[in-house]
This record gives sequence, C-alpha cells and structure tokens, in this order.
Amino acid sequence: MNTSIFLMAGALACALLPQAHAADAPLTPKAQYTADSRAAAARYASDKKLCNDEAGSAARLQCRRDARAEYDRSLADARARMAAAAPSASNTPAATAKRAPVCAECGKVLSVTSQEKSGEGTPLGLIAGGVAGAVLGHQVGSGVGKDLATIAGAAGGAYAGKKIEEKAKSHTVWTVAVQFEDGSKANYEFAQDPGFKAGDAVRKSGDSVIR
Repeated sequence: MNTSIFLMAGALACALLPQAHAADAPLTPKAQYTADSRAAAARYASDKKLCNDEAGSAARLQCRRDARAEYDRSLADARARMAAAAPSASNTPAATAKRAPVCAECGKVLSVTSQEKSGEGTPLGLIAGGVAGAVLGHQVGSGVGKDLATIAGAAGGAYAGKKIEEKAKSHTVWTVAVQFEDGSKANYEFAQDPGFKAGDAVRKSGDSVIR
C-alpha cells in the first residue's frame, strides 16, 4: 500500500474540516484550534490502523513515522491559524484602555529649588552713588589732591550706589523643573513660592504651569 497517498488524503481532509466548521458557524480562535487538533488526532489514529496493513515491519514503521509527521504538521498549522486569528495582546480592550493619548500640556514636577537673585542696577543708582562719592571726596585735601579725591570718590560712590541698589532689589526665585508626558522638560521661575513639590501633576498655562 502506498502510505503517501492515504496520508496526503488525510491531510486534505484535515484542511477541509475546519472550513466545514467555519461554514456552519464562526468559532473563536481557541475553539477552532480545539476542533482542528481533534480532527488531526482522529486522522492520526486512523492512519496508524492503516499502517498495520503494511506487509513488512520496515514498511509499517515508516508508515507510522509518516503518520506522526503529518499529525505534528497538522497541529502546527492549527496553532498558526489560532495565533493569526487571535487578537494581539496590545489590541485588547484592556491594553487599549491603558494607552491613554499623550497630553502634551500635562507633566510632573521633578524638583523645586529656590535661590537669592541680585537685582539689576540702574543709571539712577550709579548717578546717586557718584554724586555722594564726589561730595565726600571733595571734602578731602586741597588743590590737585582734592580733585583726585573728588574723582575717586565719584567712582567709588558710583560702584557703591550700584551695589546698594542691586542689594535692595535682590529677591528669591523659585525654579520648578517639569517633565511632560511627551518626554520634553522645562524650567519655570516664580517670584513667590508656587507651593509645588516633586511628583505633583501640573499642566502648561501660557508661559507657566499650574495644577
């Protein structure tokens, strides 16, 4: 008996059987695999019985090997069909629900730091300091010495005036580092304590961020 012929016929029957099931009613991928594997097992059992009709032991052994190979191939095909028909894990409703759209305006506070910043001196501070220094310098010495003292006093007074003004205008600045959901980062400065702490959820509002 030619074992290849009946094994090929069996394989064809196994291939057509799922289609017959599909024509009756659509099955879930898992149910279809169960039906396919049962059909393959039934065919394998039938093939082994046919192998017993072989005259020689070598022929029977080869027949059983061919039957087993065909059975394994049928199961592999059934698994492949189930995998192709099953929805991807990333497309399941639960996975889709977890993939919330990225909010480009939303972020999280990474850190909050504060530091003292000096104010900026203005020409008014330079002039006022220079005049005061010149008056004091003019009162020292006489002649050329008085003139030099006046110039030195004006220069020193201007510098002192600038520093006094900067000190008077110094202020505390709070810097808030934020990382946004799209991966970008930015720093925002506040003239007053914004009340944020690391981990707070924030969102952009113009050139700043708010809760």
